[in-house]
Amino acid sequence: MAELMLFRRDENGRDVELPGSTVALEVELQRRVEAGLEQMLGIRFLASEYPTGPWHRGRIDTLGLDENGSPVVIEYKKGSDSGVLSQAVSYLSWLDSARHEVEALVRRVLGAEAAETIDWRRPRMVCIAAGFSHHDRVAVQRLPERIDLVRYRVFEGGLLSLLLVHSSPGSANAASSRRSRERATATADVPAAPAASAPTDPGGLVPECLRDLYAELDDALTAWGEVEVAPLRHYIAYRRLVNVASVIFRPKHEAILVYLRLDPGTVALEEGFTRDMRGIGHLGTGDLEVRIASAADLEKAAPLIRRAFEAA
Repeated sequence: MAELMLFRRDENGRDVELPGSTVALEVELQRRVEAGLEQMLGIRFLASEYPTGPWHRGRIDTLGLDENGSPVVIEYKKGSDSGVLSQAVSYLSWLDSARHEVEALVRRVLGAEAAETIDWRRPRMVCIAAGFSHHDRVAVQRLPERIDLVRYRVFEGGLLSLLLVHSSPGSANAASSRRSRERATATADVPAAPAASAPTDPGGLVPECLRDLYAELDDALTAWGEVEVAPLRHYIAYRRLVNVASVIFRPKHEAILVYLRLDPGTVALEEGFTRDMRGIGHLGTGDLEVRIASAADLEKAAPLIRRAFEAA
């Protein structure tokens, strides 16, 4: 399992590892994550301890709506508990049966516009725990639901770390990660799918005139480890715990717009290539717009892409 190590420079200039620990009470973790939910996970808060009714007989720790409009159920475990996966399946089943109830909740908390743009194709479960077993990670790969396994640790000085240890994109028509696609291709006993359904055209969103350029961009955006590629209604999201990049096509201008999760104030903006989108409404997520119309533009964008994924 992936491990996150933190070090502090002592008075002698030596790096000393900070020991990580778990919370004393599960509710401590829940309240901390809920307080920073949008900053940590890109999820807007809807409700805490939400009852699922007499049939499902449970209370969802945190219910939210992510930056792509997908309903999200979050469950917390202060230690390691394999039962979290059975809860995930149960609560996602409830979510599917309670669409009108959830829509009413979104309308009440976030407004009518958010309620009208809920993407019911991609409901999501986020499990946050101190650890997950090998069997947990194998089981997630076999489940059709979209589930993120997130490992937490707390450190002295009020530090909290969240580490995505596994992400299941759910059904094949919803999203796929680059490594999952590569594993499927390597182990399949049937011929590969035709190019039209290959990763170079997820969801059939890529215009013919931009397909070659997008294939190169896709390589650049998925070169940073486990990256989920999620074709949505109007854009393609590249995400880990949160969206790191959003891709939108402009075939009339033969250009691709990439919105990166980077502070535009830290970038030397160049007219016609990069733009500060803070306070400007646009499809997708990310405050830095990068316009790519050629291989040269893509090469110039590479350092910005690297910075966005290194910071994610």
